Amino acid sequence: MSIDPVLLMGGSGAIGNHTAAALRAQHPDLALLIAGRDLAKAQQAAERIGNAQAVVLDPAADDLGLGDQPVSAVVVFYMDHALAGLRFAQKRGVPHLSISSGVFEIAPEIATYMHNPDAAPIVLGYEWMVGATTVATLRIAEAFRRVDEIRINALVDEQDTGGPTVATDFEHLNRMLPAALTRRDGVYMWREDDQAKARFRAVDGTPIEAGGFSSIDVVGLAAATDAPNVQFNMAIDVSSTSRQGGAMSTEILIELSGEDLQGKPLRTRHAVMHPKGAALLTALSVAMLIERLLGLDGKAATKPGLYFPYQLLDRSRYLQRLQAEGGELRELQVDED
Repeated sequence: MSIDPVLLMGGSGAIGNHTAAALRAQHPDLALLIAGRDLAKAQQAAERIGNAQAVVLDPAADDLGLGDQPVSAVVVFYMDHALAGLRFAQKRGVPHLSISSGVFEIAPEIATYMHNPDAAPIVLGYEWMVGATTVATLRIAEAFRRVDEIRINALVDEQDTGGPTVATDFEHLNRMLPAALTRRDGVYMWREDDQAKARFRAVDGTPIEAGGFSSIDVVGLAAATDAPNVQFNMAIDVSSTSRQGGAMSTEILIELSGEDLQGKPLRTRHAVMHPKGAALLTALSVAMLIERLLGLDGKAATKPGLYFPYQLLDRSRYLQRLQAEGGELRELQVDED
């Protein structure tokens, strides 16, 4: 079955490059359109990936300046405040995945979807690492009859900048939303000032000072598990592997508490780890979402709708791919109170 090219808006950036490489490794014949503001940089990326074409888009044009160029899906790696990619995808009736907006910026996308819900699948890919956190958390939650609390602590290595676009997006998020969306005793609230301060232990046991972060994981996990207490904290510091003299990595600490399937108290602590940093873990998630949206995983293509990544990603398959890349979901010792 021939599939039209996948349009990667911002595809010449760090995450876009890794996504293209991940897709090429699994699907050698899948054509890609690498879109970037710098045509020379996009051309270099396209030549490196192979079976790819570099393009410079016109976001003000209904056709993005692509004319009659067929496209099978649109992936956006930067904050597309004009929703140019989404409008284009809906008109073409093809899937749309965007990964960079904050939880406070999803209203325009939701409104666009509500006015044309049958046009195409839309994925709100704003979970931490585009599903790596939620997929792993929901796999762990399978051992629980009731989840009372979910605490996510993300550690980004201070050397793991992710490129200029990622840095700009983080600066925007921190400036626009200093308070942290949290669910406490079943009520959504905003942690700020001292309430937003947090502390956790890295994988190697080192205490890390962190701050609350308004990740959309909070509302997704609360809806999926009905846990009355959900919070997300994030820190930029030295990762455990770097501290031990190795290469930088990314780690996501996941703590759950509640009752097991027999109704007994249960607390767990795990870590999602990727030895090559945040960009490659994010790219893995994006690549697998594209596979699911287009039916490249052997199943039927995704129907029109509005989705979180964890609603589309198969948990077992995702964790298998993570392990194949050298990453892991590791069980850790539970902290003592």
